[in-house]
Amino acid sequence: MTLQQLRYAIEIANCGSMNEAAKRLFISQPSLSNAIKELENELGIIIFDRTNRGISISIDGMEFLGYARQIIEQTELIENRYHGKNRTQIHFSVSTQHYAFVVDAFVKLMKQSDVSEYSFHLRETQTYPIIEDVRSLRSDIGILYINERNFKVMNKLFSDGNLKFTPLFNTSPHILIRSTHPLAQKETVKMDDLLGFPYITFEQGVNNSLHFSEEMLSIRSNEKSIKVSDRATLSNLLMGTDGYTVGTGILVSELNGNQLISVPVETNETVTIGWIAHKDRQPSDITAQYIELLNDMISQNLLDLNQFLL
Repeated sequence: MTLQQLRYAIEIANCGSMNEAAKRLFISQPSLSNAIKELENELGIIIFDRTNRGISISIDGMEFLGYARQIIEQTELIENRYHGKNRTQIHFSVSTQHYAFVVDAFVKLMKQSDVSEYSFHLRETQTYPIIEDVRSLRSDIGILYINERNFKVMNKLFSDGNLKFTPLFNTSPHILIRSTHPLAQKETVKMDDLLGFPYITFEQGVNNSLHFSEEMLSIRSNEKSIKVSDRATLSNLLMGTDGYTVGTGILVSELNGNQLISVPVETNETVTIGWIAHKDRQPSDITAQYIELLNDMISQNLLDLNQFLL
């Protein structure tokens, strides 16, 4: 087993594709495939399951990659300390539901990073793929919410994936609307106030159930509904129509301007926003730095950090 083989395996996991990894490593795809096969034969495990649709990380592979990443990180520290070599490209990836504060923290992370090379990935995606990204080590952490409605289902998925949910803050559902919306002057809104207005939600693909919905409030009547797949489209629709969506209530003016506002919904429901990561994987320095930025932002927004659902 060589350090080069470990780096190959890590790059394949990062790319999710043997062909893409080969391009980034500047080697042929057959050479990369043979190197991984030799590694698997030596270890007596299958790291990547191969199918007609591509590759996926096996259960043994997930455990192996956790160790491999630690070995490579420690090797680079030794090289920096005793040989004066520049640290190789740092990798960090987060998969998240569509939250502006997550993007804002990501921007701050980029500004603070003092390394010459890095490969950062920010994936705003659907709820179930977030869990799969972290389970398969495609992402270091995932950011999503849990509440009483999805608690059992999400906990089962976390347990099956050997994932740990760490709370960031509690909040109650808010509607997000344009500043000139007919409901904009209300201090709070009731469910009945929302009747007749278009309800804009994020598409969840094949896992389009209430348990995976990003909108943390079950609306009784959806006479007018619009499904979108990205936050930019949702923002444009909110600013151009009398539509609304449901979210955390946190707005980042630097990213969204002042055209959108949030209004609390009169409900007893509470949701917990948090992050998931592998239980057995120690967060890297860059991951810990990003989590610290998230916590700083939450503290600055005077959110409740002490009382959580979990």
